[in-house]
Formats: sequence, structure tokens, C-alpha cells
Amino acid sequence: MIAYLKGEIVEILEDRVILEVGNIGYNLFMPMTSVDTALHVGVEAKIYTYLNVREDAMQLYGFLTKDDLNTFKLLLSVSGIGPKAAIGVLSGMSADELRFAVLADDVKTISKAPGIGKKTAQKLILELKDKMSLQEAFELKAEHVQESVDSSVNISDIKKEAVEALTALGYSGADALRAVKHTEIVEGMNVEDLLKQALKNMF
Repeated sequence: MIAYLKGEIVEILEDRVILEVGNIGYNLFMPMTSVDTALHVGVEAKIYTYLNVREDAMQLYGFLTKDDLNTFKLLLSVSGIGPKAAIGVLSGMSADELRFAVLADDVKTISKAPGIGKKTAQKLILELKDKMSLQEAFELKAEHVQESVDSSVNISDIKKEAVEALTALGYSGADALRAVKHTEIVEGMNVEDLLKQALKNMF
């Protein structure tokens, strides 16, 4: 119904923001971790929306990116997960971290999300794993990382190999991705160089 809203942030509450568009204030329930880092009162924002219709209410959920919106919809496809739980997952981790956690069977990381226990995390992995692929996860991750690199260097392949090497060493998929993500890649760096630097970021 509503693809996105563009207006001014007039208030940020505990679980939602109020966006003023054309003299109308919209309540938008959002993953507040992304709000805390990206939005402030008085700034103009473009927020992608999902309208949830219930018998007793209509609620708008907002997301800063299309990827977050699509991931939210994917979470809703899991039996037993409603909008509140889906927002909880995206409040605890990014869409990229969720994909890698699912593909790595990382129950521990997913169960840390608000309102998600171990059993729900296992169900989530079971139902979503076939809907995701490692290649797509890396492609989406690459789109989100703003890097200027020589076109002759395939960064996503280097990162992929580094993450796979770290998981082979026993680290969780989410921790491996986080370590690689926080490693600066410079021109001429190979997988071995990246792996050495990423290991220093493991904690």
C-alpha cells in the first residue's frame, strides 16, 4: 500500500519514530539500533514501510533500507514469528549478520536477539536456510560496503575465502564475518593477508 515515506523526524521514542509527512505524523515501529545510529530529530528521512493489518489495529513498520524491509518480510514467513519478534531480530543484528548466522547454523548469535530463544532460533534457521545462499549473502554484503578498490581485485571472493577459513578454524559465522568486516582491505592484499588481520580482530 505504502512503499515508503519521506519527511522530517519529529520524535524518537523507545520503540518507534514519528515522521511528519505533509502535516501528518506517522508512527513507524522500527529496529531502534539502526535508528540510534542514523536518525535524529529534525532531519529528513526516507523510510521504507510495511503495513501490518490486524483485526484491532493497523501498524506501520519502517526500515532504512529495502534490504531490511525484505529481510523483515522473510522473517514473517517463519511460523511463530510476528512483526514484533521480527523487529526484535533486526534490532539485535543487521540483515547481513542474520544471513550469515542462518547459513552458519549459528543458533547462539540469533538467540541473543530480543524475544528470540534457542528453540525459535533453531526454527528460524531451519525455515530460512533454503531461502538463502552464501553467494547472495556476499553479494548483498558487498553492496552495503562502500569501498573503492581496483576492479582487478575481487574483494567479495577474498572476503568469502577468509570467512570460510575462519569458520573452518572453529569460529562462528557471525564472528568470522564481523572480524573480516572490520579489517581494512588495501590494494594488493590477498586472502592470507586478510586472514592474518582478521584474526587480530577476533575477540
